[in-house]
Amino acid sequence: MKRISGNVTIVDVAREAGVSYTTVSRVLNNKQNVSPETRERVLGAMTRLGYVVDQRARSLAGGRSQVIGLLVHDLGTSYIGEIIRGIDSELSSAQYDLLLYTTHRRKTKESTYVAMLTRGLADGLLLVLPRDPGAYLETLRDYRFPHVLIDHRGVDEVTPAVAASNRQGAERATTYLIEQGHRRIGFLTGAMDQICARDRLQGYKDALANRGIPFDGELVFEGDFFQSLAYKGAGTLLDLPRRPTAIFASNDVSAFGLMEAVRDHGLRIPDDVSVLGFDDIPQAAHVHPALTTVRQPLEEMGRVSTRMLLEYIAHPDRAIERVELPTELVVRQSCRPPVHAQEEVKRETIDQQQPSG
Repeated sequence: MKRISGNVTIVDVAREAGVSYTTVSRVLNNKQNVSPETRERVLGAMTRLGYVVDQRARSLAGGRSQVIGLLVHDLGTSYIGEIIRGIDSELSSAQYDLLLYTTHRRKTKESTYVAMLTRGLADGLLLVLPRDPGAYLETLRDYRFPHVLIDHRGVDEVTPAVAASNRQGAERATTYLIEQGHRRIGFLTGAMDQICARDRLQGYKDALANRGIPFDGELVFEGDFFQSLAYKGAGTLLDLPRRPTAIFASNDVSAFGLMEAVRDHGLRIPDDVSVLGFDDIPQAAHVHPALTTVRQPLEEMGRVSTRMLLEYIAHPDRAIERVELPTELVVRQSCRPPVHAQEEVKRETIDQQQPSG
């Protein structure tokens, strides 16, 4: 955004935002005694006016800001909490502070916050599951502003990123269900504008293809990684004339909605329907029955991405890294062979016990 004057000052920002000079100073210095609403109003005023922090003055005052910016889409799940745990641990050791912004899944907010953080508020930027990185990644590169994407591979091969093996994890989980005897396996996707959601769906398809099971679009419901839509999608799958014997949800939060829907249909887990999730957030081990899921190394993703970012800050010419961490299938009590598979095993056992001849 263009400046509306050639010499915008902090006083202009305060007047535009309707706050005091001191409040703007607190926002610029990442002080905690500013409400989120006021902080957002000040940042919005800075964007409209095109205010840019005087980097020379900042250097005279002590060099880098010692602040890392973090953009997340929401704070409502343990998925984000586990990643932040890893980030915070690394930043604490490096004596950096964390400046957190929540975009509430709004692309316009994402771009606005990125613009703010690159104007002197932070030394680097971490973005968890960004919604619209294509809108600003080129700008970040042009300004040589250190940044790392988390759980997102970016829109090209030159973006620093840390992700998990989503496709392979989903393929392994679906194969596990197939090996148990399931053939009609439902799938609840995540938000399909996210690469991780598309990768998990592809992993599901890969497993079916590898075992010669035709893909059936009727068994796939497009979700958004949230519990309420997963509940609705699970209901749709469970109401099919031939309901699936197992349903794979693209994340654990969706799996919790799925489990609720199974019970509301008067069915039992895993006796009537096996349930499988993805992420292995802490709650997964404590629901009943305990959830079989694909473990993402969430805290490690936070740690690795933060170490990468600090290296980019210290060494701007460092080669770009793109890290994929392994996932792991965690087997608990929410899956079992379907009834027809158990009956086939019993028949085979009886046949083997019958005398020959």
